[in-house]
Amino acid sequence: MTAYIAMIHKDPDSDYGVSFPDFPGCVTAGSTLEEAREMADEALGAHVGYLRETGRAVPEPTTLDAIMADPETAGAVSFLVVSVPEAKQKPVRINVMIPDADLRRIDATARRLGMSRSSLLVRAARKFLLAGSGPATPADTP
Repeated sequence: MTAYIAMIHKDPDSDYGVSFPDFPGCVTAGSTLEEAREMADEALGAHVGYLRETGRAVPEPTTLDAIMADPETAGAVSFLVVSVPEAKQKPVRINVMIPDADLRRIDATARRLGMSRSSLLVRAARKFLLAGSGPATPADTP
């Protein structure tokens, strides 16, 4: 597993913000340090999974010395957060219930994009997770 350094930022009256110098745009937050660490694990795992799913390169980790020498990150507290799992993950078969009209749209979109139903659903779920969407509303449920 590869470990990446995360930066924690805290302003008065705010949650603990977490960012990753190696992954611009991959940010999260938690109301406690433990929650921030857990959210960082989730955010980076989802971000790296999305990069792999879309065929993008996953960067090598930057050293702590290089991160601390960067003026943009020099003032933040750093901590080692995530060991990202290797690219090869064992697929797990699941059983889900999907309204038939939605399933037809999913299958048509997957065919149009040249991918499997499973790949499309995983990509959509990862995109949703990376967006940090809030709780589901009644309109989100079938």
